Amino acid sequence: MQRHSCQPRADWPAKVESIGLTYHSHDTGPYWDESACYELSAREVDDLEDAANKLHFLCIDAAEAVINHGWWPRLGIPEAAIPVILRSWERDDFSLYGRFDLSYDGATPPKLLEYNADTPTALLEASVAQWFWLQETHPGADQFNSIHERLIEAWRRWQATTVHFSSLKEYAEDEMTVLYLRDTCEQAGVKTKSVFVEDIGWDERTGRFVDLDREPLAQCFKLYPWEWLWQEPFGVHLAKEPVQFIEPAWKMLLSNKGLLPVLWELFPGHPNLLPSYETAEPLAGSYVRKPKLGREGSNVLWVEGGAVVEETTGDYGAEGHVYQAAATLPDFGGRHPVFGVWVIDHEAGGLGIREDTRRITGNLSRFVPHFFCSRPK
Repeated sequence: MQRHSCQPRADWPAKVESIGLTYHSHDTGPYWDESACYELSAREVDDLEDAANKLHFLCIDAAEAVINHGWWPRLGIPEAAIPVILRSWERDDFSLYGRFDLSYDGATPPKLLEYNADTPTALLEASVAQWFWLQETHPGADQFNSIHERLIEAWRRWQATTVHFSSLKEYAEDEMTVLYLRDTCEQAGVKTKSVFVEDIGWDERTGRFVDLDREPLAQCFKLYPWEWLWQEPFGVHLAKEPVQFIEPAWKMLLSNKGLLPVLWELFPGHPNLLPSYETAEPLAGSYVRKPKLGREGSNVLWVEGGAVVEETTGDYGAEGHVYQAAATLPDFGGRHPVFGVWVIDHEAGGLGIREDTRRITGNLSRFVPHFFCSRPK
């Protein structure tokens, strides 16, 4: 594994905007960063792909254990959601995608940091933006990236009729992700429609969720966490299951960091897992504390030898925390990459790398493209 400094394309903002990556910069600099790239070997790509495939099904096994043992409080699942999750699980409701965040140094097995299994972002940049970057800058190389094709095939397999696509208003990154997913759905031949979360209504007469045109939502992709849906005014109607959401209700189990201690309990010593517990004591004063429902690196505490060495702020943590052994992150001149492996329709299909000078990846961490050479140089 190597990190290369690169000369960004002279007109890179216009180029990424032309393929839909409108959220490419923020107040402190670029989010999409092509002043560097990562070169992996074919073996390293295989390691990441294999780890994600194994971890996905380990997580499903762990979710089944939560159901069988009634471990709902360990994940902070609200009582009202439990029957909905159980029915969704029994039906094996369609799941489109998720993203594993892994630590990996190219020598030891990739380690699970967390599974963004409900509302992951950084999709368009991994699927489309870095692919076009590759074609222009490294045309003879390859990339761990079949995300776009897999998304289209997943929509086709589901055979939906009309899918509504929903996110919050005025969140540029979320809207960009939803627009891209809507495009893949339409490429699969499925009719789509847009509705913001704030505009979803409840029709008492029909007992259905409706959009602003009063058209019922039969199937709806929502870039909005399940735990937030239950807190909405219309959350009282979710138990009636008037709409099939993507991601489905059973993904509440996989997207919850409370699953990390369950995984370690069920599969202790697994090469792709880090020791994780519900208390800090087993980790002897060195650990990373994470909120069970935290997002974008918020409210994370990194402790070494009993001393806090890094901490982020945010609005999470009331739901409880988990304690995970600190991963050994690669260090490329003070830059630490995290490897986001995308799982599409239950199979690993691509990679996005984000890096930061901190060891806690946050919402301003930069996305850096990658390539690999499928044949020896």
